[in-house]
Amino acid sequence: MTQYDNLIRNVRIVDGSGDEPAAGRFDVALAGGRIAAIAPAGAADGWQAGAQIDGSGQVLAPGFIDVHTHDDTNVIRTPDMLPKVSQGITTVIVGNCGISASPVTLKGNPPDPMNLLGPASVFGYPTFAAYVAAVEQAQPAVNVAALVGHTALRSNHMDRFDRPATEAEVAAMRGQLQEALDHGALGLSTGLAYPNAYASTPEEVMGLAEPLAAAGALYTTHLRTEFAAILDAMEEAYAVGKHARVPLIISHLKCAGPENWGRAGEVLDSIDAARRWQPVACDCYPYTASSTTIDLKQVRDDIEIFITWSDPHPQMAGQTLKEIAAAWGVDTMEAARRLQPGGAVYHNMSAADLERILAHPSSVVGSDGLPNDPNPHPRLWGSFPRVLGHFSRDRGVLTLAQAVRKMSGQSAERFALAERGLVREGWWADLVLFDPETVRDVATFTDPKQPAVGIAAVWVNGQLSYRDGVVQPAHAGRFLRRGPRNQAAFA
Repeated sequence: MTQYDNLIRNVRIVDGSGDEPAAGRFDVALAGGRIAAIAPAGAADGWQAGAQIDGSGQVLAPGFIDVHTHDDTNVIRTPDMLPKVSQGITTVIVGNCGISASPVTLKGNPPDPMNLLGPASVFGYPTFAAYVAAVEQAQPAVNVAALVGHTALRSNHMDRFDRPATEAEVAAMRGQLQEALDHGALGLSTGLAYPNAYASTPEEVMGLAEPLAAAGALYTTHLRTEFAAILDAMEEAYAVGKHARVPLIISHLKCAGPENWGRAGEVLDSIDAARRWQPVACDCYPYTASSTTIDLKQVRDDIEIFITWSDPHPQMAGQTLKEIAAAWGVDTMEAARRLQPGGAVYHNMSAADLERILAHPSSVVGSDGLPNDPNPHPRLWGSFPRVLGHFSRDRGVLTLAQAVRKMSGQSAERFALAERGLVREGWWADLVLFDPETVRDVATFTDPKQPAVGIAAVWVNGQLSYRDGVVQPAHAGRFLRRGPRNQAAFA
């Protein structure tokens, strides 16, 4: 008899490599937080465990890695992380779009868009080491890995945002970035489209990014624009990656605005051309609407804009911008100004472009969910089951093996998360069990806070963390420090 902590029996394994699954059913044993053994179902009758689950008719895959989140403060404040574990996510990457909870020392209210992470009271991490310690103490239900935000660093060292940083300010920011890298940060993120970073020059970002290469870190960016001038914005991103000599990941790649629809081929061709000379990739979310703060640059009358929150006019949440403007007797631009600061969903993408980006070899999946939005975009609760159900099973955009890889193995490789992302003996037991015939997203734009169906169980570091709709009481999430860079990750 061999004793293990957990046994998962009679499962079909989709292992995260992208290869088609092996025929037959398997038993998987977990011990010490890792995958201890894998054998054909029934071949190891001597296996025993305190907890067993029969996975007949279901798929066991690596736990999903949400590479683009804004869960920075939520992993500490709401460690159950139901919106994430309920869709099979076992690791979240925080600090995206130039926005991070650390290292931050506020001089007042958090500037837009840092307010997406919560009010001033939740920013209590003046160093990255303090943030790591807080995550480890909170022990959330999911693992956490973190980027450092450019806008967060600017807020620490600049008296105003409508100008480029001076050399002295860049040096001070670089010092804080180095401290974060020394404590395991994945790299640097920027959100150059936002007003509080838009005035930064490419030279500012290049100077800040210089410590990344020696650390084996990477650079991610919310481009300066995702609208008509997107190719120019991509060229700027390539230049930063080249200067810093690090891999580049373009965040939530999209062709935004009706005049941009149909340009996905052009945009992806640009990435393919750049990949001949430098490591470049992207992430995307599986919806044709975006969501962020109320941004006057995105206000237009030819798309639907749905207001999710407003500090000065909270009663207007849940209505379209056009409805609010009509009620006030003003145009939509004036209505948006009055509603700021606030949040909105922008229905600004085409389905054909989305499918083309999702299917491209360079893309992986991230939700970009906003957990502090009172009326969140449904991507917060539904992104990963939507890829499995709508885009893989129903639309055939990806095979099941390809879909799982874009949400696990490929993501772990890109972000240097060691021994995660594959169902492999000896690797960490981050796993999800789901029904491939029924898994689907349920969250909608009008009723977004709904867990997916078809997710049977989730294990994080070998601990059962979610089963049949319920977060389990024992949390096993950890802070994941940057691992060694896999040079083939961006091939």
